[in-house]
Amino acid sequence: MSWICEIAVTGSTDLRSGLRDWQANNERRFAELPGLSAADFYIPTEQASQDPFNHEVAGPLLIVMLEFASETALRAALAEATIASGLATLPPGLAATASVFERAFYPVADDETAAPLKAPVSYVVRYHLPADDEAAFIRNYVDSHPPTQAKLPGIRAIMCYFPRPDITVLGVAAVDYLVGNEVVFDTVQDFNAAMKSPVRHELRAHFKEFPPFSGANTHFLMHRRRLLPLTPAI
Repeated sequence: MSWICEIAVTGSTDLRSGLRDWQANNERRFAELPGLSAADFYIPTEQASQDPFNHEVAGPLLIVMLEFASETALRAALAEATIASGLATLPPGLAATASVFERAFYPVADDETAAPLKAPVSYVVRYHLPADDEAAFIRNYVDSHPPTQAKLPGIRAIMCYFPRPDITVLGVAAVDYLVGNEVVFDTVQDFNAAMKSPVRHELRAHFKEFPPFSGANTHFLMHRRRLLPLTPAI
């Protein structure tokens, strides 16, 4: 289990150039957060998702995942003004949220151990409140989805994200998440091939059996770059 601060930046695609400049100016600021074990930057893929059941709508222009090895380390980093002050410099027209999760990895079919993030293409899934019974929904999701996702051809990693609304970034709004999920592939082509497999229909059958919820559920295909250790920009 690791502890994550997710920063999601939204706005018009016309503002991408300004966002890239902001990111270049702030990557080092985030990388120097005390206790940080990894930082991942996600941008939308150029190629479209071919998930037959979920059609993408406008999503974040950028997601930043800041990972800490313990809740204590995360709380210590959030006690500083680094994140809030960095987000305060976003160009006009861009907005950001900051939400905290506990994150767990699950094994994939050809690897019985939880895998680190190595492959660069992620399908970032988020379920939002409300739900009739939050605990029952999360329990059903974890019991049904990761074991089935493990059978997707070409899958490299599986994660679930469990919201911690009791931990916040001062001055930055959080999102009313119910649970999150992320599946990882080497290429967009591998992901799209997996979406055409029979396993995708099994996952849809599980979806229809979820305990009642009325919040949104979003699915965004993203290209991820790991800042720690430092890697070249996309």
